[in-house]
Amino acid sequence: MKTDNKQQKENVEKAKRSDTTKAKSNAASGLTELFEDSLKDIYWAEKALAKALPTMAKNATSADLIEALNSHLTETEEHIIRLEQVFELIGKKAAAKKCDAMEGLIEEGKGIIEETEVGVVRDAGIIAASQKIEHYEIATYGTLRQFAETLGFEEAAALLEQTLDEEKEADKKLTEVAVNTINVEAAELE
Repeated sequence: MKTDNKQQKENVEKAKRSDTTKAKSNAASGLTELFEDSLKDIYWAEKALAKALPTMAKNATSADLIEALNSHLTETEEHIIRLEQVFELIGKKAAAKKCDAMEGLIEEGKGIIEETEVGVVRDAGIIAASQKIEHYEIATYGTLRQFAETLGFEEAAALLEQTLDEEKEADKKLTEVAVNTINVEAAELE
């Protein structure tokens, strides 16, 4: 049985010879570069979300949902500041790189708003769209925190963990709003 390291080297060579996707000329070649690139991606995502949340709140009718969205806007603004601190801690200038995933999730949220009537059904759709965004952010911050820990960026990891915890709490709050009122009221319209 081959060692994992030897097997991995063979797999890399095999991948280079096969029909795998060719890397761009500026592709990350190390974990630090991947970490930095991912930070740029979520930095763009948080800034885009800060612009989108007020629209979601304006289209919501539930006081609890509006409060949850406005609360998350305040947190999102803090997340942006925290990411800037992470960039500083690793000796890099804060820079954003377009996040296709967040752009798509925000567009999907706009579509849900356009495709639902004002009221609890739209509120249920806004919650669904918001939770998709939260789950993307939870996955991203979990990965970034782990990268930071692996790379020895302990202070950055702690900041990323703080944001991860807030994203999980925002998701939990949205679930509570959905389960306790919105989804039940929307179902009663059937």
